[in-house]
Amino acid sequence: MNSPQRDVFVTHGFEEHLVDLGEIFMNYATAGSDDKPALLLVPGQSESWWGYEKAMEILSGDFQIFAVDLRGQGRSSWTPKRYTLDNMGNDLVRFIALVVKRPVIVSGCSSGGLLAAWLSAFAMPGQIRGAVYEDAPFFSSEINPLYGNSIRQSVVNSVFALWSKYLGDQWSVGDWKGFRQAALDSGSPLFRMMPPADEPPQNLKEYDPEWARSFIEGTVAKNCPHEILLAQVKVPALFTHHFRMNNAETGELMGATSDLQAAAVCRLVAATGVAFEYKSLPDAMHAMHSADPPRFAEVLMGWAKKL
Repeated sequence: MNSPQRDVFVTHGFEEHLVDLGEIFMNYATAGSDDKPALLLVPGQSESWWGYEKAMEILSGDFQIFAVDLRGQGRSSWTPKRYTLDNMGNDLVRFIALVVKRPVIVSGCSSGGLLAAWLSAFAMPGQIRGAVYEDAPFFSSEINPLYGNSIRQSVVNSVFALWSKYLGDQWSVGDWKGFRQAALDSGSPLFRMMPPADEPPQNLKEYDPEWARSFIEGTVAKNCPHEILLAQVKVPALFTHHFRMNNAETGELMGATSDLQAAAVCRLVAATGVAFEYKSLPDAMHAMHSADPPRFAEVLMGWAKKL
């Protein structure tokens, strides 16, 4: 795989659609009927919409669901040098205006959780009913965070660095064998727990590794500091905080966000006066929606009923 291959896709259980948002074409899938509340699902970095497929099956009786591929992921457009929270957030604003066409609850995981927070602060008035930040890496995905460890003090930094080096922007390098060997030689506890497979998994085949470079170089949030974002949340929100610990050998954060950083999130959002709930789930996997769809659905629906 030495260059971007756009014929790598496989079929899934829900029909896919493309919408022209101006700069990009955004790919998405839907489930449920339009007489139910609207729910927008935003995947994390290196994940396509179908990471939510099992959760969609559970939730489709209670919501009309829209699950998207962000720019640079899945069948949506790849946009070299244009991967920022502001650009991706505005993609979603346009998507809601053109496709959903009514107020929506948004739930995003990881980087998608940052975008759920972005929408809860910066979307057009009336677009967002409430937002779920599923294990979002607040502060910990920044180069110079106001609170706690930076991305360079997190085990995920080594993953992103190796993706960037051995896969390259738009898969321009495509050296999976070299990546796999470097990962195994790195000593990273993450790779010890989850060694790379012999071949790239489907989700990475659909992913532009420039995403990873934008995070480790800090360009993704250069003009969107997390404390500024969180201080402007305008709708009810739920922050679910999953597995986290510090590596005993290096002190690096294992998990999306530390307890210190989560406490800062709670203070900043609570100060806005919106209804805010923090749920600590230390036994949950990072992407709970795919690892444990019934639990994810239960948490989301239980919170949504309060809106």
